[in-house]
Formats: sequence, structure tokens, C-alpha cells
Amino acid sequence: DIGGIGRKYHLKVVLEDVLDQDSTVNCTAEVLYHLGNKNVAPDVQFTLEGELKNTDEADNIFYSRIKSLEEELVAENIPDSHGNMPPEMKPIHLLAWVASGYVIWQNSTENTMFQLAQIKHVKQVKRSDEYLEFDYTILLHEMVTQEIIPWQMTVLWHPQHGVQVTQ
Repeated sequence: DIGGIGRKYHLKVVLEDVLDQDSTVNCTAEVLYHLGNKNVAPDVQFTLEGELKNTDEADNIFYSRIKSLEEELVAENIPDSHGNMPPEMKPIHLLAWVASGYVIWQNSTENTMFQLAQIKHVKQVKRSDEYLEFDYTILLHEMVTQEIIPWQMTVLWHPQHGVQVTQ
């Protein structure tokens, strides 16, 4: 407890690479939840001991595939109600997962535990620049209350510039 400011947690966790479950890195973090102000995201400071697998090749393949589509990508229910996902939708799901992490961080309190449950709908937005843009409707599962919360987010992505949640 930090009087008048909030509560700080010191964490040690092992991160598993989503693309290569055999690859892990240790992470230490400090998370500060501010007192009484639910509109302020927690402050997070972290250190990684090592590096996760480089995804440049997979990112560039995905980027080229989406850029070469004749029509903008549109998809629904990823994964489906049985947990199935077409392999070509895996990068779309991973992008939503990363972007939802930002949404979760911005809306977390000490009493919440969000998890991406499903992409309800995703639509690629045509752009004239080098970025890919997707409008997502996702379902977040709030594990404490068991609520399923629909959330709209707009995501920009480029393999050299990373992910940005713009809305």
C-alpha cells in the first residue's frame, strides 16, 4: 500500500511464446493501481530476461497476404463456438489478442480479470498508406463477474511499426 496513491504489486512471471510454446522468458514487473480512480490505467514497469522468438518472417507473410487480397477481409466468430479456427485466421486472432491486451490494460482494476473470448466480427478498412486497418468487435470475458462484454476497437498494424489501437 502506498498511502494516498494506490497499491503496488511486484510480480515475477514466466512468459510463454504464443507461437513457440517451448520458448519462455522470465519477466519481473511492478504494477501500480491508483486509488479510487477507475479512469486511470495501472502503471506498469517490466523487465524481460531474454527475448521471445522473432516473428518478422510470419509477420511479413501475413502482411503480404492481406495486402494482396482483391477485397477487404471480413470474418466472424473467431474462434467458433467449438473453439475451432481456420489456420488463415490465426494471425487475425493474434492481432486482436495483442490489441485487446491494450484495451484490457486501459480498463483494468484490482478487481477485474479480462480475457479475449472471441472475435465476433472483423472487417478490414481500405487505406491508401502502408498500414493495415481492422475494425473489430470482440467479446471480452470478465472472469470475476462472468460477464461477456462486447467491445469495438480499431487497430492499425504494420510489421515494422507494430500494433496501435486507435479507437
